[in-house]
Amino acid sequence: MLKLQTELEGKRATFGVVSDCIRDLGYHVGGNWDYDKGFFDHILCREGGETIYIRIPFFVTDGVLDEYDASIEFGTSFVIKHVVNVGLDSDDSSLLDATGFSQFQQPLDTDGKIIDKNRWIHAGEVAVQKLLDCLYENRHLKSS
Repeated sequence: MLKLQTELEGKRATFGVVSDCIRDLGYHVGGNWDYDKGFFDHILCREGGETIYIRIPFFVTDGVLDEYDASIEFGTSFVIKHVVNVGLDSDDSSLLDATGFSQFQQPLDTDGKIIDKNRWIHAGEVAVQKLLDCLYENRHLKSS
């Protein structure tokens, strides 16, 4: 995991406005969300069974996550690498994976070693800056 130091950390906005910006930039709300916190995830690179993501954590400061007007505050963004098994699993779910009934396999390594760290730090900072530009352009970003 590579932590990023960006201007986004500590900024506040409404969940719905941020969702509109991130959707246009290719982000999505990560699967481990709760009503008071979550992550915006974006794929920076996918090759074979390796995927490098930028993950932007946020915390709900007013309201609940599924409300458009919920206020959120951004945490420290970071880059992570997942390594997945691109072959068939040898466990009980392999039939489901082979037939398409199970969409995802468990990652072999959810926090894989990232080579060329400077490249991915830069790519993560560029991705965060694009989100900041969208939020500033729409005048929907506030300092905490």
